[in-house]
Amino acid sequence: MLKPQIKALLENPPVGELVDARGWIKTRRDSGSVSFFELNDGSCLASLQVVAEKTLENFESEIRKITTGTSVYIQGRLVESPARGQSVELVARKIEIVGPADPETYPLQKKRHSFEFLRTIPQFRPRTNALAAVTRTRSVLSFAVHRFFMERGFFHVHTPIITTSDCEGAGEMFLVTTLEPGQVKDQDAFAEDFFGRRAGLTVSGQLQAEIYAQAMGRVYTFGPTFRAENSNTSRHLAEFWMVEPEMAFCDLRDDMDLAEECITVLINNVLAECEPELDLFNRFVAKGLVDRLTEIVARPFSRLSYTDAVDALLQSGRKFEYPVQWGIDLQSEHERFLCEEIIGGPVIVYDYPAEIKPFYMRMNDDGRTVAAMDILVPGIGELVGGSQREERYDKLTQRMDKAGLSREEYGWYLDLRRYGSTPHAGFGLGFERMVQLVTGMQNIREVIPFPRTPGSAPC
Repeated sequence: MLKPQIKALLENPPVGELVDARGWIKTRRDSGSVSFFELNDGSCLASLQVVAEKTLENFESEIRKITTGTSVYIQGRLVESPARGQSVELVARKIEIVGPADPETYPLQKKRHSFEFLRTIPQFRPRTNALAAVTRTRSVLSFAVHRFFMERGFFHVHTPIITTSDCEGAGEMFLVTTLEPGQVKDQDAFAEDFFGRRAGLTVSGQLQAEIYAQAMGRVYTFGPTFRAENSNTSRHLAEFWMVEPEMAFCDLRDDMDLAEECITVLINNVLAECEPELDLFNRFVAKGLVDRLTEIVARPFSRLSYTDAVDALLQSGRKFEYPVQWGIDLQSEHERFLCEEIIGGPVIVYDYPAEIKPFYMRMNDDGRTVAAMDILVPGIGELVGGSQREERYDKLTQRMDKAGLSREEYGWYLDLRRYGSTPHAGFGLGFERMVQLVTGMQNIREVIPFPRTPGSAPC
């Protein structure tokens, strides 16, 4: 049977009882004939103070050698603590070193390190308070995603990581091949490859999720996606996670409603379940974070058509690095100015120009915009991108032909429009950006355990 974690010992302390505790030493200090250890096992932000009398039989031989980073097994009695800021402490009867940590070489000796430095030692990042708090918050969010969709009648579908379909049509896919570099001379070479055709890592599970939505009604996929895009910014990763629901018999309004509800429910889950972590972020990462999150969920998101959004940007008088005009793909500076300065909160921008959006988005009656939407939030910019999908065979083939996509290769996708087609919609929520939103972390590299970026793939 698993032993109680420190979180359980602190939340429901069995005062006066003998207990076992395991974890890593955060700090050590000595006072007279007593040594005090701060023990943490990752289960919560708080640590358990351990009191070790120098009369313990192995004090000189082992306990004196304990330093920051050492893993230990401790047995002792849990008692009420006279110290401020903690209700209980563990008076040790037995302390056993499980794994020593040489203080001359162990890199986490100081209380605080820069996030940039911590990225150089990914093997130790989760041992810091901030990154451990991010990990716990991310875990709460992940579980909340599944709960949100399950409670609304969605089925979880595992879509392929290796795919032959480029959902975005931008060609920014990582190639998956067993061929040697010299063998890849042209597209025909892939006929001899493992899958008999060109394959890559998925940029989205959307197209495959549509297959199941057209049979199961409501489905969602939640998994890793990959972009071979040379974007070395604080908002981009080469490998990241996406939450992607697809819904039959739904239009763009239904899509926007669900996405807004999803964001607010996820934030409320974090506010309810991650209070210690949010307090840490609020004090040391992003002051005012809790108030901002509370404001986001307090009122409905604003909604603006793309045309109105462009007009608002033009009328603001603000000079942007990238000039604003109708037909451009809004940049991060435009998105953030919209939600932070003009709206003062989250905003859903909809009905984008068809020319800047993928082939699968439904063409509006005006012939120049599509039923697409993005949700923009303060501090992040785009958090969600979605659309009503084009369910009309003739309209879809026109868009595909214009994009230069093969009807033969996407024949399975066209079949969904030939046989029992329905109005349907979906969206993609960037999970790391959601974690950024609720933690206040400025760089997306801090909210994923092992960031993959151009020129960097540690571990």
